[in-house]
Amino acid sequence: MADVEIKDLHKIFDRTEAVRGIDLSIKDKEFVILVGPSGCGKSTVLRMIAGLEEVTEGDIYIGDKLVNDIPPKDRDIAMVFQSYALYPHMTVFENMSFGLRLRKFSKEDIKKRVEEAAKVLGISELLKRRPRQLSGGQRQRVAMGRAIVRNPKVFLFDEPLSNLDAKMRGQMRIEIKRVHQHLKTTTIYVTHDQVEAMTLADRVVVMKDGKIEQIGTPDEIYNFPRTGFVAGFIGSPAMNFIPGNIVKNKNGYSVFINKQISFYLDKEKEKKLEGLDGKDVLLGIRPEHINEKKSEDAIEYDVKIDLVEPLGMETMVYFTINKVQLCGRVSPENNLMSNNKATLNFNKNKFHIIDPKTDKVI
Repeated sequence: MADVEIKDLHKIFDRTEAVRGIDLSIKDKEFVILVGPSGCGKSTVLRMIAGLEEVTEGDIYIGDKLVNDIPPKDRDIAMVFQSYALYPHMTVFENMSFGLRLRKFSKEDIKKRVEEAAKVLGISELLKRRPRQLSGGQRQRVAMGRAIVRNPKVFLFDEPLSNLDAKMRGQMRIEIKRVHQHLKTTTIYVTHDQVEAMTLADRVVVMKDGKIEQIGTPDEIYNFPRTGFVAGFIGSPAMNFIPGNIVKNKNGYSVFINKQISFYLDKEKEKKLEGLDGKDVLLGIRPEHINEKKSEDAIEYDVKIDLVEPLGMETMVYFTINKVQLCGRVSPENNLMSNNKATLNFNKNKFHIIDPKTDKVI
């Protein structure tokens, strides 16, 4: 087990800076997920930790050891790839034990490690099969088993579930969480899937354009985004953004004004909004905070429903304000229909005000 420390990490490919000054401290036994859109640099960071990419500038420590110039095989890490990378002519047992055999472990130790890992992963009955006889989920379990038997200081996962269907991804998320709780090995996991990030991670690292946008627990990232990018990237359906202005009314209250709507803002935001009078801003609100529930914190607004999307336990409703399509989340019992009018409630305590020039949440 080990901490991982990344200091001022840079990576340049042919004059393109893919990673631009990453600083990140990962605690022993922690499960940290790097998430972001394609091309944001998250996989490049993982590959530099693994030693598969050279570091252009900066330092990587595993435990108390600087590993920049240490080859991958000597870093005491294990990596699980998207593609499984199993040898088709070998059995599951042989695939899982391959690395141990190269390191000259005894047959007894190999057998013990493989059987223990297979038991943890629920694949004990598959040890004599070959990869072609396995499902995608079973193959990914074998790839994980091959990493587990090495008992490394750090596990690295590079989008391991992206080749699986939606149902299997859900099952494997549970499996990976269970394995981490059992082994308590430091884990760094890369994905573009925010559901994986929110359900698996102790902390989430949101990346954009080679830089870290925000680091925090899933709850912090979701409820207290620091930038408009994080607010819009995390959450499904995505956060709604309404362009408008902040103005002070005659009573001194801050009001968000759009051509079609106006919202009084929470008094707690008053100090933060000083100096924004008359300036362009974005008002962000998540779909679940636009619903049919009346409360003291809600502002009612009459809308015309453009589209209804029933999802069983909930219904998504889409409507337009000043040419901006917005989404709300309501109970299916409301039986809302397309082209019908409805009264929806906006929870003003859940508003996020964003400065479009800096992308900072105010």
